[in-house]
Order: sequence, then C-alpha cells, then structure tokens
Amino acid sequence: MELAELLSPEAVIANLKTASKKQALQDIATRGAKIVRLPEREIFEALLERERLGTTGVGQGVAIPHAKFAGLDRLHGVFARLEQPVDFEAIDDRPVDLIFALLAPEDAGAEHLKALARVSRLLRNQAVCTKLRATTEADALYALLTEPASSAGG
Repeated sequence: MELAELLSPEAVIANLKTASKKQALQDIATRGAKIVRLPEREIFEALLERERLGTTGVGQGVAIPHAKFAGLDRLHGVFARLEQPVDFEAIDDRPVDLIFALLAPEDAGAEHLKALARVSRLLRNQAVCTKLRATTEADALYALLTEPASSAGG
C-alpha cells in the first residue's frame, strides 16, 4: 500500500499552530471532516476515545491517531506537521510534532492494520522525519510522504 492511496494534498497541514494534544486532534478532525464528509465532532470524538484507550504517540516525536467510522468507503489519512511540539503522552515521553491520523471504514480489518504498519514504517525512518521537520510547504510534505516505498527508505 502506498501512502498516495490514503493521503490527498488537501489532507496535509504544513504548520499547525496548536498548544495541546486535544487541540491538535480537533484541528485534524476539522481537516478530516472536509475530506471524508463526516461531521467534525464525530471524527474528533472518535480520535479522542482512541487516545483514552492508550496513547497513539509512538515515540520520537511521532503520533499515529486512528479510528473507524461508519459511512467511509476507504481509508483516508490526514498529516500535520506542528509548528511547536506538544505533549502527546507518548510512550517515550517526548513531545510530538508529526501526526499522521488514519480514518478507516468501520469494517476495515487487515487493510487498516496494513495502513498503520505502512505509516509507522515510514515515520520510524529518521531521515524521512528529519526532512518532514525541515519542510514548511504542504506540497513538499505531500511529496515526501507519498514517495514510493522503495525510494523513501520504507
């Protein structure tokens, strides 16, 4: 699975100004709602509920929040590069500045897991994360995120 199948250029937020995990999730829900045509509140509450189960802050400044929704026909991603890192209660206690949210159909089983694994592999690559952190333009972020797996080192 290539990330270009999940992520549209409109789903990339280049310089998100936010002060907290909750606000970051709200901003991602706002952008996600425009893309998937679901209520913003439904997306926000689902992402927040997932965080209550355990943080999606996977370490090294990266979080991969995700939730499933009735009414979606395929997986969608929303990526945000935060201007300033925020406390995300990550497993390594480091603040987060790269967030890739996955919005999945309610019945997405293996497909959802494959997408999570693909995003996780990409964002564990320190060279990729360094490039993402150094990039402030949405189109350049999109290009970095959607490079074919072989050239992105993933």
